[in-house]
Amino acid sequence: MAVWTFRAARSLADLFDESRSLRGVRLLLPPAHGFLQRFLEEFTMRYLIVPLLAFFAIVAHAGVKIDHWQTANGARVYFVANDALPILDIEVSFAAGTAYEPPAKAGLASLTRGLLDTGADDLDEEAIAARLVDLGARLGGSLDTDRASLSLRTLTDAELRSGAIELMALLLARPSFPPAVLAREAARTMAAIREADTRPEAIAAKRFTAAIYPGHPYGLIPTVDTVAAVTRDDLIDFHRRHYSAVRATVAMIGAISRAEAEAIADRLTRDLPVGAPLVALPKVSPPGTAVLRYEHPATQAHIHIGLPLVRRSDEAIWPLLVGNYILGGGGFVSRLMKEVREKRGYAYSVWSTFTPRLVEGPFLIALQTRREQTGEALQVARQVLDDFIAQGPTAKELAAAKKNLIDGQALRIDSNAKLLGYLTLIGFYGLPLDYLDQFAHKIAAVRAEDVRRVFAERLRPEHRLTVIVAGD
Repeated sequence: MAVWTFRAARSLADLFDESRSLRGVRLLLPPAHGFLQRFLEEFTMRYLIVPLLAFFAIVAHAGVKIDHWQTANGARVYFVANDALPILDIEVSFAAGTAYEPPAKAGLASLTRGLLDTGADDLDEEAIAARLVDLGARLGGSLDTDRASLSLRTLTDAELRSGAIELMALLLARPSFPPAVLAREAARTMAAIREADTRPEAIAAKRFTAAIYPGHPYGLIPTVDTVAAVTRDDLIDFHRRHYSAVRATVAMIGAISRAEAEAIADRLTRDLPVGAPLVALPKVSPPGTAVLRYEHPATQAHIHIGLPLVRRSDEAIWPLLVGNYILGGGGFVSRLMKEVREKRGYAYSVWSTFTPRLVEGPFLIALQTRREQTGEALQVARQVLDDFIAQGPTAKELAAAKKNLIDGQALRIDSNAKLLGYLTLIGFYGLPLDYLDQFAHKIAAVRAEDVRRVFAERLRPEHRLTVIVAGD
């Protein structure tokens, strides 16, 4: 009966991805009637929702206790014990992002990660999917420029958890990269590239990335030809070199003990390839100022303005967070939205963002406008940026931005999934263990002069590059 109960309630694992707001919890229950429906409702509210709300209320005020250690083969482990939920979330990340693939085979990192869970030893896709159903577990993962990851959500029942951990360990260490699946996924990728190359917004994003990172791994853009060049042997070699314990970060949160977490981390990394130590990415050379125009028949011009900006480990992140909220990251309260859209009607959407990475990640201002008013919209966006750099934020803007960022932090850690993301971030980028505790203090300490100084130092006009697609 116990095992049946766990399996019948397997969709409860999905509940916590959907129930992410302290403002309200939406129950997702499997189709059922009578006794089972009442049982699941009572079980969910008494043993899951009430402890969930209590746990995250504590988190919001008391911070998160993170345990950290290394496995015998060099993997870094970050663990948060949370006994409120009968669930364990795990993410294993590797320095195996797109920045580590050879230029002639751009797309290799994505295909390697995409096929990681499509076959292992004698298991094919269908067998892996069936095993996950039997275990009531779920796999996921992601890929970006710096890292690739495989994630697992499992119930903490000993039998189910053990089976899920063994499956994850197998997929991490011995993926088979089935040739038929590779052919299928490569074809899908090439079709997606061809389709993206017809859309002005995708063209602008690609051209901007390549332009601000000339000759750098961050500027690699997959093409139909580079994806077509990838072979199964390439995937095997990429996995052997990059999916190793010394490049691995294991993040865990759930209802297990420290001893159990240590055993799980050892099991997940024990059979990984030996691999090679991480080689630092090359330095980023800022581009010169330029305006790059690309023809397209679209009625809307797509404009990107920016440059490489900041590393993940850089303390400048804090004034940049506050300043960017005021400049273009705060939606309708941001200066760009007020000046470009509300006052002049040049754009429906205009925003700014920055993405910290292992080395300088990009800063971007993006907007779309009617092609005949490209020049006017671009001039206003540049003027807003220049004025902000010269004058900095007002006292009112600064106070509002800091309040929003600090008050919003509770909602950024209000689920196991979100906390797992932060654990992975802290571990992979080597951030302080008290990063979450210090967030509010760091934001509160930002002064107007800090914002003005950092923006003036980092967003120098001689390095700002503009890409325009479909503009007159």
